[in-house]
Order: sequence, then structure tokens, then C-alpha cells
Amino acid sequence: MDALALEATQPKRATPPTASPSSAPVKRPKPAKKTKKAVVFFEVEILDAKTKDKLCFLDKVSELHSSTMYPQWYPARQSIRLDPKGKSLKDEDVLQQLPVGTTATFYFRDLGAQISWVTVFLTEYAGPLVIYLLFYFRVPFIYAPKYDFTTSKHWVVHLACMCHSFHYVKRLLETLFVHRFSHGTMPLRNIFKNCAYYWGFAAWMAYYINHPLYTPPIYGEQQVTLALVIFLFCQIGNFSIHITLRNLRPPGSKTRKIPYPTKNPFTWIFLLVSCPNYTYELGSWVSFTMMTQCLPVAFFTFVGFVQMTVWAKGKHRSYLKEFRDYPPLRSPILPFVL
Repeated sequence: MDALALEATQPKRATPPTASPSSAPVKRPKPAKKTKKAVVFFEVEILDAKTKDKLCFLDKVSELHSSTMYPQWYPARQSIRLDPKGKSLKDEDVLQQLPVGTTATFYFRDLGAQISWVTVFLTEYAGPLVIYLLFYFRVPFIYAPKYDFTTSKHWVVHLACMCHSFHYVKRLLETLFVHRFSHGTMPLRNIFKNCAYYWGFAAWMAYYINHPLYTPPIYGEQQVTLALVIFLFCQIGNFSIHITLRNLRPPGSKTRKIPYPTKNPFTWIFLLVSCPNYTYELGSWVSFTMMTQCLPVAFFTFVGFVQMTVWAKGKHRSYLKEFRDYPPLRSPILPFVL
């Protein structure tokens, strides 16, 4: 009792309020400091690829652009190289990833006036189409006046005109709607060289095929029919290869992949050849030579074969260099031969 009375007489001490978990201040973690990427600067020396003269010196360069060196010339006209006789650097090459030190030396070369590939192709393909038709319709001042606007009595002449026109109309349409070019331009001088080649041969072939004294092939209808079948087969094959190559490259990109056969039987030749579009192109002109039995056509086929072989070997070497898993059984243009 005394203890209870003593406890009652003593004033009660206020107990400090216990803080609830919800009212306790939350300590937020300090935001991590952003790490700044170290920017590597280069000292770039530009020399003339021919004379080795010093053109300019750029200090504290992190990115190298063509407009930095010669803004008066558009980038497509400029070629930057690591070696005077080497290949031009690609647009997507990064300065930090090139095999150079912080003090780098590059070589500049002026490629001259440039023109788009599409313009060149349209010009060089439209010419043979028009020129051949002028000889086919025998416009004045080509043959003797008595043959003006006359037609040949040989049906193979009309068939040859249809095949020749079909070939170049196909090329024009492919240029507009199928081909995707890895390089946008080429030197302007090439258009004169290419047009002289295509237009000149077209006039030479058309003159003899549509000549009033032209004689049909020796084996007649059988030879012409066989040649027509081969021609159509190769034209379809060539178009199929172009479609396959187009599908390998997304629009606006310059990516390169190994072309492989698809479900289309005309693409199965990829198993044996690196550039079957040239193989089919060669077959088309061989069949046209067989169809017309004309010496200028045979000469044009031979010259074209030599040039396409050079292109095919170059692309084949490029494939082997770029892709380690490139199929080893493939030949550049002719299976097991060339």
C-alpha cells in the first residue's frame, strides 16, 4: 500500500513519442555522377596523293570530314586515303578506329566532277534502244533511198529487234526500281566512255542485222528457236539474281552480305559462281549471237565477256577478303573454269 501511495504521489514522466515508420525521413541516394568519355584529339596532316605536297594541317581533330578540308568541293569528289596508292576510306570509317596514331597523315586526291550512277545507266542504256530502232525502221540516210522505211522479209530480223529492245528496257527498269548502288556517283568522264561503248556497238550490230542484204542463220528456224529459248532463260535468270542481290541490302545502307541461293531455281547457280548476273548476261549475248549469226554481235559478246570477267574476279576477291566463311567452291563467272 505504501509503495502504491508513493507511486501515485510522484508525477508521471512523459514518455517520448515513438516515431512511426511512415514519418521517418527517407534518405535518398545521391545520384551517380556521369562519367565523361575521354575525347581523343588528333593532329591530322593532309598531303597530296600525287605530289606529296602538304595541303593542310588540322589540330585537335576528333572527327574528320571532307568539308573540313575543301568545302568548295562536294564530298563525293574528294578521296581520302591512308596510302597514296591505296583505296579511298569509306564514309562510315571512324578516325579513332583507323590504324593511325594521334598524329595521322592522310592523302587527298581530287576525283574530278562526279555524276550519279543512275544517270549514267539510264543514258548508256537508252541510247542502244533508240539507235537500234532507227536502223530497224530504216530511217533515211542509213541505207539506200529505196529502202527508206521498209521492213525486212526475214522474221529473225523482227525477232532480234524484239529481243534487243526487251533487253535494254529491262535494264532501264532495273536501274529505276531494282538496283541499289553502294556508291552514289562516278567520274563524269565515264559517261562518255560508257556511251561510246554501248551506243557504238548498238549501231554496228543494228546496221548489219537490219541491212537489206542480211542473210538468216544457216540452220534456219531450229537455230533461231534454240537461241530464243536460251535468251529468255538467261534474261529471267539475270533478273532473278538482281532481285536476290537487292534483297541483301536494306534501303539506304551499304551493308554487304554473302549471297546464297533462294527458293528460286534461277538463283541456285550461286552454289558455283560468285557473280551469276554476269554469267546470265554472257549467256544472253551468246544466244543473241547464235540467233542473228552476225559477226559484230559476236565481237560485242567477246569484249563484254572480257570486261565482265575483270569485274567478276574483282568482286570474287573482295568476297574472299571480307568473309572468312565464303564458300570455297565458287568461281568468279564460269563454274569450275573461270
